[in-house]
Amino acid sequence: MVNRVSIASSSSFVAIKKKQQDVDRFLEADKIECEGLNIKMSEEHRQWMFKNIPLEKKPTWDKRLPPQIFNGDRYCENNDFFFFESKETNTVFSFLGLKPRLASEAEP
Repeated sequence: MVNRVSIASSSSFVAIKKKQQDVDRFLEADKIECEGLNIKMSEEHRQWMFKNIPLEKKPTWDKRLPPQIFNGDRYCENNDFFFFESKETNTVFSFLGLKPRLASEAEP
């Protein structure tokens, strides 16, 4: 399954850009496959993002900012807390719904 992260390529908010970069760098460093969905440049991507956030987890207007993280079509929660908290507690693979990699499975 491919992880998807909604992004806003033309965001004027420095905090959003930084969070997007942090997520991207972390996933790249851990060699976690990821597809960026640019919700500013593609109405189709924006609609896909909103369609795939479960109703009970729909964020309020001010919390719909990117990055929003998905594993395939499964919503992993929004960026404000859960991804960064899981990063701090070394539970990102669980957060993303992925099997943790053993040290012997990591690429050199």
